[in-house]
Amino acid sequence: MRADLLVLLRSRVATVLSILLPLVIIVVTTFGKAETRLGGSAEIIGLALTIGLITSCLLGYSLTLAHDREVGVLQGLRVSPAPTWTIMTRRLTVQVAANLVGSLVVIIVGAILHHLTIGPLQYVLMLATAVLGAAVFLALGQALIALVRTTGAINAIGRILFIILLLAGILGGSGVLGDTMQSIADWTPVGALMILFSDAASATAWSGQDTNALLACRGYVVVFTFIGIRWFRWETH
Repeated sequence: MRADLLVLLRSRVATVLSILLPLVIIVVTTFGKAETRLGGSAEIIGLALTIGLITSCLLGYSLTLAHDREVGVLQGLRVSPAPTWTIMTRRLTVQVAANLVGSLVVIIVGAILHHLTIGPLQYVLMLATAVLGAAVFLALGQALIALVRTTGAINAIGRILFIILLLAGILGGSGVLGDTMQSIADWTPVGALMILFSDAASATAWSGQDTNALLACRGYVVVFTFIGIRWFRWETH
């Protein structure tokens, strides 16, 4: 755990971006009419949290693990006395913990700058949603590592997925692309998480839309985790 934490802390670019990018979104949306155009403070904080999770889990985690596999670190750990399942569990645990800290910072700063009152229960719900979101994108990142062997390809595909997920979740969810696309966007990872984050931040009563969003996220975790475990390889050959 200590070694994995040190590796994460030394990955300064990925660590900073996963927190800095959401904070930039929080700050920029305080100017002009950005807040009203994006749906309000709760939606903006949810968007910032979602982008932070994608950056940290889909891009940061997958690239770090792919690099370790390519240079032989994973193969070396596999022949150590530690059971193989503990190697991956430690990394995932450290990543989720880092995401929780980053999400808490974004929630606090977002609530202050956007003048949003968030109670203790709302903090708990938003952090629980952050854990769920981390699980979704970590599972997606693990599936990407399992299906693609080279670090360069994982980097390229991860960036493309990043753009596609954001466009589908944000533009589709806004209704700009039509009602059909809006309905589809609510079932995407980004769309589902933004619904849960927004309702948790605004203390909205639980609805059928929240149930669908939760089911969608759990489905993504199950499917991508199965792929990530079934076809994962400890070396590139």
